[in-house]
Amino acid sequence: MTLRPLNPNTKNAPAEMYRAVEGLGVWEHRGKVAAVGIGHSPADRRWDGTIEKSLGAYAIIAANKCLEDAGVTAGQIDGVVTVPNGMGDPWGPDRPYFEAPYDTEDGLSGVTADWLVNNVPGLDNVQFKMHGPGCMANAMNVAAQAVGDGLAHTVLVVRATGNMPGRYHQSGTPSGDLTSGPATWEALWGWPGGIPQFGAGFVEYCNKYGSNHDRLAPFVVNLRTNGLLMPEGYYAQNRAEPFTVDDYLNSRWISKPMSMNDCDMPIQNAVCYLLTTAERAKDMKQKPVYILGHATHNGKARSVYQTLEETEEWTSSVANKLYEASGLSPADVDVFNAYDGFTLFTQYYLEAFQWHGVKRGEAHDFYQEDLSVKGPHPLLPSGGNNGSGRTRYWHYTDCIQQLQGRAGPRQVNIKAETAVAGGPLPAGGNWMMFGTSPD
Repeated sequence: MTLRPLNPNTKNAPAEMYRAVEGLGVWEHRGKVAAVGIGHSPADRRWDGTIEKSLGAYAIIAANKCLEDAGVTAGQIDGVVTVPNGMGDPWGPDRPYFEAPYDTEDGLSGVTADWLVNNVPGLDNVQFKMHGPGCMANAMNVAAQAVGDGLAHTVLVVRATGNMPGRYHQSGTPSGDLTSGPATWEALWGWPGGIPQFGAGFVEYCNKYGSNHDRLAPFVVNLRTNGLLMPEGYYAQNRAEPFTVDDYLNSRWISKPMSMNDCDMPIQNAVCYLLTTAERAKDMKQKPVYILGHATHNGKARSVYQTLEETEEWTSSVANKLYEASGLSPADVDVFNAYDGFTLFTQYYLEAFQWHGVKRGEAHDFYQEDLSVKGPHPLLPSGGNNGSGRTRYWHYTDCIQQLQGRAGPRQVNIKAETAVAGGPLPAGGNWMMFGTSPD
């Protein structure tokens, strides 16, 4: 039998909900929207095929934990925004399905807003449902804009990411024997945006600025160290073992200059955040973390693959948009959680946002300094995707927890009054600025 694909009734967010161009000024809802609650499911390496560990089941766990964390009931929720597919892609080979209502992919390899409303007990007053397809970064920006625009006042934002044995990204061109059309040149090794593109850009970067792959070692080791301090993450739950510089330097190559440990590991997990109005947040269980702005970027390469020049142009642009939206500058940012799913391109964000004064070409020198959570430059205290597993949302959890003062052993020693989270790719993604004060 063949599962029917996700066919949600809920629409994807329209383009006007994303702030995708420069020159828009300070976000009109700056400080009027707050993040309060967080809920995570367990983290597994792969889905074992049982209903209890499906993405739907994990999304329900995350949603209920988030409600408890924020101190609200399901009946107080009037909005739901989800990332409908596990990783935004179809899921490959046909496979049998469970008994009804599991006759579609919904609740198995993806979770739509409709499915969540129908399966979390008590979500009876939801009037607003929307999808932010792609990543949690998309959904967070959409939810923040929705609350600011008055489309909903208390919103659950959910993403569930899956990993089926032997099937991750085995769909479309990578699953076939032959390629045709543009894929003949763009997808020779599978996903066209992946290994060849990021590796080529990294070589350009190293040639231009006089660096090499091995200089990433302190950065990657720090990610894995921080990940072990993230109890919600995969490594902390399942592989609480040290990771050393030698481990990184001796990693096998995937496609030089990208090694196995430059890539995050797919896992099975779900998260839920609660966004609400600044006024309502004052009465909730956790300290409000205010959203000061959000920004989007979508770059289009002039040729098959983006160049270093384009990468730097696009990442600088999204940094400019976020600083403009929030009314802040690089000197104002305390906590910085940039996307790290491929460690070869995190430097582009670090340099674009100029966190702790890092300019173009200086990231690899910066990596040689003290990046630990207790040091002066606690880069990615979340551990990111490399340190906790591929989900693209540890950054948001950590920013909120740091500003609430409840990051536990990851709590940074430096001031934590503002924070940046976002990603994923240099060619496109979404970013958000958080603050402890609405002003």
